[in-house]
Amino acid sequence: MLKDYKNKLLLGLAIAALLVTGFYMLYQIDMDIFFYQAPSRIRRILAIIIVGVAIAVSTVIFQTIVKNRILTPSIMGLDSVYVFIQTTIVFLAGVGSPLLLNSHLNYFLSLTLLTLFTLFVFRYLFRLTRNNIFILLLIGIILGTFFGNLSTFMQQLISPDDFLVLQNALFASFNAVNENLMVLTAVILVIMLIIVFMDFHSLDVLALGRDAAINLGVNYDRKVSQLLVIIAILVSVSTALVGPIMFLGLLVVNIAHELFKTYKHVYLLIGTSLISIIALIIGQMIVQFVFQNSVEISVIINLVGGVYFIYLMLRRGRK
Repeated sequence: MLKDYKNKLLLGLAIAALLVTGFYMLYQIDMDIFFYQAPSRIRRILAIIIVGVAIAVSTVIFQTIVKNRILTPSIMGLDSVYVFIQTTIVFLAGVGSPLLLNSHLNYFLSLTLLTLFTLFVFRYLFRLTRNNIFILLLIGIILGTFFGNLSTFMQQLISPDDFLVLQNALFASFNAVNENLMVLTAVILVIMLIIVFMDFHSLDVLALGRDAAINLGVNYDRKVSQLLVIIAILVSVSTALVGPIMFLGLLVVNIAHELFKTYKHVYLLIGTSLISIIALIIGQMIVQFVFQNSVEISVIINLVGGVYFIYLMLRRGRK
């Protein structure tokens, strides 16, 4: 009975995602220039699906490893590192640098540095802190503040014109996604998803804790190391493609937990991905049709997600 409920819930979320996508495709579209407007909207939808699934899957896996529903890869300072990378490029090389203007160079540079940073933080600090959630959260806040302050310092020294150009690279946007990079990111995402879903049952075991997982025959350290690499790649490619969206993972994963109320990751992974896609498309519609592209989607997602994060912290404190 419970299984039927979860399957129906997944079906409902899939239908909702299709309806929201269809509404976005057709709303305020001019049929006289349909073949001009439609490709841009399709490109945004595909980018939203790629980024939404990447963030959702990486956050679910990350929270399974740390056994905490508040921590996410972005809260561990990853977004601040992305801002630091872009700011450093402008500060050292100027806005005319190919590293900033060439989307392919910027993508691969950001992807490489973000992946290395993520692996360092998640892999080695886990061992140093012995998975202590509060120390990890403290380190994430410190790292985020450190890189954020460095970025602010450099931004104060560059010219106002350069700063205006830099701002465009610091906020997530689906309006100008490079098609070639989107295809590359999609290929990387599919490879990572195949690896995850080939052995998704091990995530159910990892959720029980280290000792229980080892007793049930899982090579805990090897599996966690593999999953951390997958998390690093997924978060890095999504951030390098469109920019940082800090609280999206926190928001959609916790909503999925509230809806499904299960430890089975086959439901959590698919359900969270669908919720993430719905949230991003609704956010894009608000940006495009309500605010007329005067704000970026990351501002809206971070506003809602930030309020929800405070709510979770207060609820956890009362417990």
